Amino acid sequence: MKLVVSLTSPYARKIRIALAEKGLPFTLEVDIPWLPDTSVPSYNPLGKVPALVSDDGEVWYDSPVIALYLETLGGVPLMPAERVACLPVRQTEALADGISDAAVAVFLESRRPPEQQDAASIERQLTKIHRGLAALEERLVQRKGFGGITINIGDIAVGCTLGYLDFRFAHLHWRSTHATLAAWAADLMARPSFVDTTPPPA
Repeated sequence: MKLVVSLTSPYARKIRIALAEKGLPFTLEVDIPWLPDTSVPSYNPLGKVPALVSDDGEVWYDSPVIALYLETLGGVPLMPAERVACLPVRQTEALADGISDAAVAVFLESRRPPEQQDAASIERQLTKIHRGLAALEERLVQRKGFGGITINIGDIAVGCTLGYLDFRFAHLHWRSTHATLAAWAADLMARPSFVDTTPPPA
């Protein structure tokens, strides 16, 4: 298998960690989707990473679909086999990915010239981030879809989202307002799969 990634993408990091936790071999191809010479659209017509090329040549995207595909390959399961039990895990994954969506939107908007930035749009996305973090902490307290005995794809998605906030939005100081989530994340981020996929310095 070949995984096409940007090393700073929280979605690509989620799949890299899933592959590591499952013990599945793969090769890594690093490509930056917004560079003029990117080859990402040849894998994903939407021009987004990650994209996974399976051993039979099929290309899978985006990260929730790739995560589901990986469950068909064996290794340590990261989702419950029973569909109803899987739903809270996938909901937590979706919530974490949505926070990442909002964070990426803010980051991209902030890269525009100051006079062209949409302050209202930035504030709207930041509000989504804060609401999402509060919802994640509530789900953690309820042990709803993540925070269980064994790691699952919800845990991984949350960890990657929090890691992205550390990487791009350290000034938000999310740990100071979400102590329960921060304590849980400390153990998760100490796992080798997380340490080995830490984004390079900005």
